[in-house]
Amino acid sequence: MDQLSVILQRFSMNTEVFFTGDLCGISNFNREPNQGHLHLLRSGELTVIDEKGQSQLINEPTVLFFPTPHAHRLIGNEENPPVLVCANINYKESTSNPIANALPALLCFKLSDCQKLKQNALCLFDEAFQDQYGRLPMINLLTNIFLIHVLRHVVNNNIIQHGLLAGLAHPQLSKVLLAIHNAPESQWGLESMAELALMSRSKFAEFFKRIVNQSPGDYLIDWRIAVAKDLLQKNKPVALVANAVGYENGSALARVFRKKIGLSPKQWLEKTN
Repeated sequence: MDQLSVILQRFSMNTEVFFTGDLCGISNFNREPNQGHLHLLRSGELTVIDEKGQSQLINEPTVLFFPTPHAHRLIGNEENPPVLVCANINYKESTSNPIANALPALLCFKLSDCQKLKQNALCLFDEAFQDQYGRLPMINLLTNIFLIHVLRHVVNNNIIQHGLLAGLAHPQLSKVLLAIHNAPESQWGLESMAELALMSRSKFAEFFKRIVNQSPGDYLIDWRIAVAKDLLQKNKPVALVANAVGYENGSALARVFRKKIGLSPKQWLEKTN
């Protein structure tokens, strides 16, 4: 399984289309927990204003992707109304999503930048603006597919220079990340990671930190905690979860939890429920 699929299967990013059509006036979008937004402009002109008050004029087919909760406004041009498909991006987990957190607050792409994005957007627009049987589930499915194409575009074109997605785009680091993601229970050490990357220990440690913005050890711990949270929310016993993410017992997992987030696994679960 490829490195992006492993994360998407573990930490879902599901879209839910809530608007298709001409945007009139101003639409405000507030920060909602565990939710991002995706806006696809088919035609017309709009201004997007982020939560810092910075504005950007968009007047050609464009993707506006807010991966994480982010307040913003869309203002339609009255003389050239924007035609849009807008979707919420819902994250099932009550914790953070590793992919969303690896992205900037806003990604903005012209559809002409990528033929695949353009082709998928045209299919989505075709379905969204026709009244056919099964229209709503179909456009939700197409929007989910479109979102994966956006992520592919980011990775394939090295758009993110640092963080998880930058690591996934690197041919040597991606092997290490994929191995960690596939087997967090393995007893990973700096030497075994460096061996996978075909680097010396010192070079690997320096290079990993420079690209991913974390040391290999810190990244491993964060991934294990993320996986543990996912399993805990599925009502898996703490001892089983500990073994599944590479710790000898529940006490060892609890020590890591307390050190990283200030709570035991049980306390964290009670707080999120």
